[in-house]
Amino acid sequence: MTNEPLVLVDRATPDLAVLTLNRPDAMNALSLALMAELADTIDRLGADPAVRVLILTGAGRAFCAGLDLKELGAGANRLGGDAAAAPRRDPVAALEAFAGPVIGAINGAAVTGGFELALACDMLLASPAARFADTHARVGIAPGWGLSQKLSRAIGPYRAREVSLAGNWVSAEQAAAWGFVNRVVAADELLPAARALAADMLGTVPEMLLRYKAVIRDGYALAFGDGMALERQRSRDFNATVGASAVEARREAVRERNRSG
Repeated sequence: MTNEPLVLVDRATPDLAVLTLNRPDAMNALSLALMAELADTIDRLGADPAVRVLILTGAGRAFCAGLDLKELGAGANRLGGDAAAAPRRDPVAALEAFAGPVIGAINGAAVTGGFELALACDMLLASPAARFADTHARVGIAPGWGLSQKLSRAIGPYRAREVSLAGNWVSAEQAAAWGFVNRVVAADELLPAARALAADMLGTVPEMLLRYKAVIRDGYALAFGDGMALERQRSRDFNATVGASAVEARREAVRERNRSG
């Protein structure tokens, strides 16, 4: 039995945390212990004001194979009721509660619950080895982490029905073509690309990084007209606090970045 943590945390810089699901021999399947440790880790990092961006990836050849069906079949993991609602068991809720951007670095298979974990990220980079499948209909377990709603909004209901009702694999390239993966990068470039994207985000105004993510998220949950009204209201509230000198200093920083880039 290994004493290694189920979630590896890399804090190479104070403002970025790379989380790695660490059950490679089980394709990072979500055991009760892994779900609890992942949710606790995300909550802890979310409470640290220094941590502004997360990257989530998997150890070994898979991103996440979904719920640990072996544990589930043995009766150790109950579905539904109070067990499913316990916050410590809900890493998707923890990801969605994290205020800053979450980048999914999808290194391999993301299946069912692992697919839902990926869709809880704000953006996805994938290696060519990444592939996605929704096997809820094949296993006979109803989705509860958003797959039935998020996927149809990302790729349209017709494609989503094909993915979920057939249960077939979607390649990384197909996922990018359909729009729920931002881009596909070589396997050895996956984490460097995710770190580079995080660095670009960390170069923005800290408060705006959080506010912009929030208005996109909150507005997307509304009808278009209500979302536009939400943006106008938040724009008025925030922009009234921004001074001319701050705008000029940031404008010069943007110009310098453009010159050096």
